[in-house]
Amino acid sequence: MESPLVVGVDGSDASLTALDWGVDEAVRHGLPLRIVHASMWERYEGVVPTWAEDRPPGQVLAENIVGTAAERARRRAPDLPVTTDVLAEDASTGLLREGWEGSILVVGSHGRGEFADLLLGSVSLVVAARAHCPVVVVRGDRQALEARHGRILLGVGEHDVDSPAVRFAFREAAARDVELDIVRTWRRPAHGPADHLLTKRAGGAYFAEESADLLDKALEAAASEHPQVRLRRSSVEGPAHRVLTERSAAADLLVVGARRRDGLVGLELGRVAHRVLHHASCPVAVVPRRNPEPAEGDL
Repeated sequence: MESPLVVGVDGSDASLTALDWGVDEAVRHGLPLRIVHASMWERYEGVVPTWAEDRPPGQVLAENIVGTAAERARRRAPDLPVTTDVLAEDASTGLLREGWEGSILVVGSHGRGEFADLLLGSVSLVVAARAHCPVVVVRGDRQALEARHGRILLGVGEHDVDSPAVRFAFREAAARDVELDIVRTWRRPAHGPADHLLTKRAGGAYFAEESADLLDKALEAAASEHPQVRLRRSSVEGPAHRVLTERSAAADLLVVGARRRDGLVGLELGRVAHRVLHHASCPVAVVPRRNPEPAEGDL
């Protein structure tokens, strides 16, 4: 069986929005849907004997959350295969474990009990920064959530030549039959000798050409596999996080890469991915790649 698309739910409005997005994505790619909720009620309330008539409130709540979510998913897509589970661990640990077997992890931008003014919930950030499969943090306005823009936005970093993020973005654009807007940003050095060859080129032409060349290399393999995808390529001067955040207002999904280095403990996102997760106007897909060593050009 193909690896499922996994959605984490906790009963919050944000998680239900993520569920709806995940249902549509699973249908789009022909994937089974797995709905999970993390609850540690057994640790605090104890295991109940099978013959007991009353179930602990924690168990009732957990079962109601996944049951309601499953019913919502089946109403939205009656033919979609749906399974559910209650994970007996904290949300971050449980979702990261699910990521080993899932094809995509989908989470909301906030969890139940998060402060309303937070830009991004803590669980969503940890999962996006550490999962071993693509993670989609569902956020943005109604047009983006309902895929009305007809555009996927891809940010290409220095080390994204034929990367998992590039391939993911092409697959999304092909499945949705929409335009793929590909952006590579560049910046001139802040300081350098006045007679340096690079600084003599008027208007930063050298850096623009170098950026355009990198785009060609990054897209070559995926473009040949998906010739039907309509491409819009841009080489733009400016901070990557600002350019991508601004363009996300006209996109249904923003795709960025994130490095994962063997043996490193902690969050592995890169500055650009971290910024767009907090500020993008549409859902953000963070697609990991394996790097043995740190890389300066990572998104």
